[in-house]
Amino acid sequence: MTIELYYWLGLPGRGEYARLVLEAAGAPYREMAQLSSEEGGGMDAMMGWLDGRQGPFIPFAPPFLKDGEVVVSQAGLIAAYLGEKLGLAPQNEAERHFARSVALTTADFVAEVHNVHHPIATGLYYDDQKEEARRNAEQFRAERMPKFLGWYERLITANPAGAGFLVGGRMSYADLGLFQTVEGLNYAFPRRMETLGKTVPRVVSLCRRIAAEPMVKRYLESERRQPFNEDGIFRHYPELDGA
Repeated sequence: MTIELYYWLGLPGRGEYARLVLEAAGAPYREMAQLSSEEGGGMDAMMGWLDGRQGPFIPFAPPFLKDGEVVVSQAGLIAAYLGEKLGLAPQNEAERHFARSVALTTADFVAEVHNVHHPIATGLYYDDQKEEARRNAEQFRAERMPKFLGWYERLITANPAGAGFLVGGRMSYADLGLFQTVEGLNYAFPRRMETLGKTVPRVVSLCRRIAAEPMVKRYLESERRQPFNEDGIFRHYPELDGA
C-alpha cells in the first residue's frame, strides 16, 4: 500500500524530514495535499483528518502520514517510523533507540530555528516582532547553533562504527534529518554557517556525503524538492544573520 503524506502546500518545512527518508529509500508515496479531491486528496482531505472526520487517530498538526491502518504524526517520530520500516535505521536495539533520540533532538533544534523569527507568537507577522527577533537571533547564533552542531559533531566522532554517521555504520533517518537541518541553516544563516562550518568538519562532510547519495541526489535535483522560502521554518532575513 502506498504511504500517504500530509503537509501544507508550498512549504518544505517539517514535511521534508519525511520526504527525505521516503526518497532515500525509493519508497512510493503520495503527497495528499497536492492531489485533487477526485484523487482522494486536496486540502479538504487533510483538514478532514485534523477535525476528526477520518477516524479516532486525530493528528494535532501536519506533517502526518497514513500507512495502511497506521497514522503517525510529529516529524521526528514519522522519520523514525519510516526509517525503521524502510531499512534506513540502525540494526541493534540500543542504536535504534538512540537514533530516535537524535531525531527528536533535531525536531527541538528546528523548533528553535522557527522561534528566531517568531519569538513572541506564531500568530503575529515577522514585521510585528522584528526587534525581538533580532535580539533572539543574536543569542541563537552565538549559543544555540554551536551547541547543537557541536553535539552532532561529537556524536560522529564518538560513533564506534567509525563510518562517519551519527549512529551505527550506515546512513539512517537521523543523518537525513541532520542534512535537512544544515541545508536550512545554510539558507537562513549563510554567514554564520560559513564560520561555524569550520568548527564541525565531520558534520559538513556527512552532509556532503548524504547529498551525493544516488537516491538523495536524484531527489534534490528533481521538481519534487521544494525550495526554502520566507513562509517556512528556515527563512533568510539578512538582518538576523551574522558571522
